[in-house]
Amino acid sequence: MDRASLRKQLRSNRQSLSAEQQLDAAKNVSVVVCGGEAFRQSQHIALYLASDGEIDPRYIAEAIWEQDKFCYLPVLDQEDHNKMYFQLYRPNTRLVNNRYGIAEPELDREKIVKAEALDLVLMPLTGFDEKGHRLGMGGGYYDRTFAFLKQATKPMLIGLAHECQRVEEIPVADWDVPMKGVATEKTFYG
Repeated sequence: MDRASLRKQLRSNRQSLSAEQQLDAAKNVSVVVCGGEAFRQSQHIALYLASDGEIDPRYIAEAIWEQDKFCYLPVLDQEDHNKMYFQLYRPNTRLVNNRYGIAEPELDREKIVKAEALDLVLMPLTGFDEKGHRLGMGGGYYDRTFAFLKQATKPMLIGLAHECQRVEEIPVADWDVPMKGVATEKTFYG
């Protein structure tokens, strides 16, 4: 199956989950992530605000704040549509909708944190396989932002997904940056 067809099928899978299933999955994924070594050893952790049926990392954000760690959100550049940055995220951070209708902090170039300064990045995805391959939404933001990881080891990239987003094999492109693992509501693949 090609990437576009697979993306459509897997988006439909996650969108078909009930609100109760989504909430349970969010809670269970937070237990999987927050109980893991990568989370415990990290101080600077990026995540995302869920949309389109993605796993909601809000409970992970709460754990980050409770443990006096630093939480960051991706922010898209409004002028260079290929760039994504990270900014500090706190409970009182003012959010605005980006061009895709996803809430993010208002871009402040003086508050940008370099991707290399992050310890752990929890990424949304459309689909994954157990080899660490990720199928995103097709914009390439994470792959461009973390292309340097082909020669570096930090930050660690971990996808967050519903179990229904796992497939046997994701078609891989040259530009894809592999993840170190994926946390679902059932387990950690990595």
